[in-house]
Amino acid sequence: MAASMIGTGRGGRGARGRYRPLSEINVTPLVDVMLVLLIVFMVTAPLLTVGVPVDLPKTEAAQLTDEVEPLVVSVNAEGVIFLQETEVPRENLVPRLNAVTGQRPNVRIFVRGDKTIQYGTVMEVMGLISAAGFKKVALLAEIPNSKGTR
Repeated sequence: MAASMIGTGRGGRGARGRYRPLSEINVTPLVDVMLVLLIVFMVTAPLLTVGVPVDLPKTEAAQLTDEVEPLVVSVNAEGVIFLQETEVPRENLVPRLNAVTGQRPNVRIFVRGDKTIQYGTVMEVMGLISAAGFKKVALLAEIPNSKGTR
């Protein structure tokens, strides 16, 4: 009698008949994921090209190949003048520039001024350099980044 009960439980097929492998591929989750990704990319793509449309002019100018490093004259927050990294008294600035440049008036000189000092102080330094005969004197400024923070 025990032999007849082993094979007849649960519908007559035994325990192995309940868990047959499914041979069909269910593509519904794949389609759902792809549609969500498509919507996300469609929404974010226009946001990646935010900006002002500008038609930039074309130029035939050659790239600058000036290998000579320009001189930098800096004025710090206290009004102290520096030539490169060396502190220079105001009255010795022009003779020091002449000595460094070898009396060449076409040497490029950049003037940097701390933003907390008066504009007139930086202009006085630029005036001294220009009055000494140097022709290529320019102010340096920091380029603001796109977020407006430092």
